[in-house]
Amino acid sequence: MPTALITGGTAGIGATFARQLAARGDDLVLVARDAERLEAYADELHGSYGVRVDTLTTDLADREQTLAVARRLEDPEQPIDLLINNAGFGLRSDLLNPDTSADERALDVMCRAVLILGGAAGRAMKARGHGRIINTSSSAGFIAMGHYSAIKAWVTAYSESLATQLRGTGVTVTALCPGWVHTEFHDRANINASSIPAWAWIDVDRLVAEALADAERGKVISVPTPLWKGAIAAARVAPRSIIRTVSGALTSRRH
Repeated sequence: MPTALITGGTAGIGATFARQLAARGDDLVLVARDAERLEAYADELHGSYGVRVDTLTTDLADREQTLAVARRLEDPEQPIDLLINNAGFGLRSDLLNPDTSADERALDVMCRAVLILGGAAGRAMKARGHGRIINTSSSAGFIAMGHYSAIKAWVTAYSESLATQLRGTGVTVTALCPGWVHTEFHDRANINASSIPAWAWIDVDRLVAEALADAERGKVISVPTPLWKGAIAAARVAPRSIIRTVSGALTSRRH
């Protein structure tokens, strides 16, 4: 059976990827920091769907631990057919704050780990002539709402660059760029989302199903729902001065 490796695979979007892939019969390798939660979810998925679920307790902010996951991705005896770089967290940091520890950890988890794991998966998959990589980015990468926007802009640009380099090899790369998604993400980041209207939210099951379908088609940028497709299309052509004005207004509303 195909095997998917998912970082941040026990909560939110990552957990939904794991459940939908298990439901279609894929074996899994789940990567997360919380060993107890990791084992509990692995047992649940195995019990519900009968698939094999391996676990790697890993802090992706630690380079050596990340390299251990990279070695698993390049293990020729246990090939990975789909990598989902999903681990991440929200940021509310002030870019002028002298304490940059949270921002540096975010770079480690959402940029450095994506770079290391994407490269490892790309090499292994290219050698086999097939494979898929999904990097969870964000619609925030198309606007200017602090460091999180900067990080996700990097993830999208990196994904496009890796997709370009792997073109014609049988390996595809997809940047998933969701908008507001109903998960625990915002509560964990202490982000006030109460002012976001109901029609702007995306159901996480729909998000993941569309992302997997887009990856199967080799689509490089995956944006769920017509609403968010339209919003990002507008953001890509709007003058940056307008984007900055809108970003400032959105930042004020979420605090």
